[in-house]
Amino acid sequence: MTVPIEHPALAAPGLVRHGFFDRSGGVSEGLYGSLNCGYGSNDDTQAVRENRARAAAVFGRTADELCTAYQVHGDVAVTVETAWPHGEAPQADALVSNTPGVVLGILTADCAPVLLADSGNGVIGALHAGWRGALGGIVESTVQAMLALGAQTADIRAVIGPCIGPDSYEVGAEFPAPFLAQDNATERFFRPAPRDGHFLFDLPGYVTHRLARLELSEIATLGRDTYGEEADFFSYRRNSQNGERDYGRLLSAITLES
Repeated sequence: MTVPIEHPALAAPGLVRHGFFDRSGGVSEGLYGSLNCGYGSNDDTQAVRENRARAAAVFGRTADELCTAYQVHGDVAVTVETAWPHGEAPQADALVSNTPGVVLGILTADCAPVLLADSGNGVIGALHAGWRGALGGIVESTVQAMLALGAQTADIRAVIGPCIGPDSYEVGAEFPAPFLAQDNATERFFRPAPRDGHFLFDLPGYVTHRLARLELSEIATLGRDTYGEEADFFSYRRNSQNGERDYGRLLSAITLES
């Protein structure tokens, strides 16, 4: 059975439903086992569609009502009024909506999925924040798009889902430079790694920092490490280090009740 992880910060019975799905409860096999929801993988297309259908069914919806974008690590947020057919997804790293019944989905495998909701004003959002997108402003673009639909910053709650944890994300010596050039305060998200000349980067901490600057109502994180928790989550970095050429994609989703 497909049962997503929920967080009380987004709990709004009768108004909003959400879930961060782990890798269990699907039909895919091998390195995609079992709830791989990414068409961009080399998994069997019909298996991916069945996995997406199982995830959508948690919200009482069909696979055709589940929207995911062609994610490019950019700063574009798209407003969704109706779901698009498979193969016609726009290039974007965030989706927002005030339309009940549409399920907004984000696909990740180490990057940070963030689900947002202003339940009182009926506006939801979902964003994909890897280091490049977070540095480039995807958090701010998403909240701005939600405000355009009637949300209020003081009423938006955000939860950061499973992503690579601060003890698992080793980066090179050059990595901190663009962060520090933009904001010296980001130095606290880097600490020396065991390997000489390298750092450990706190991605969820940095995304929280970007969200906090917007003065939202509440910001929470699940604190789950996709890299370290192999039994529960897909991880691009873990698979790459193990010599695998592909990886499964985790789904995080949110919808307004109709």
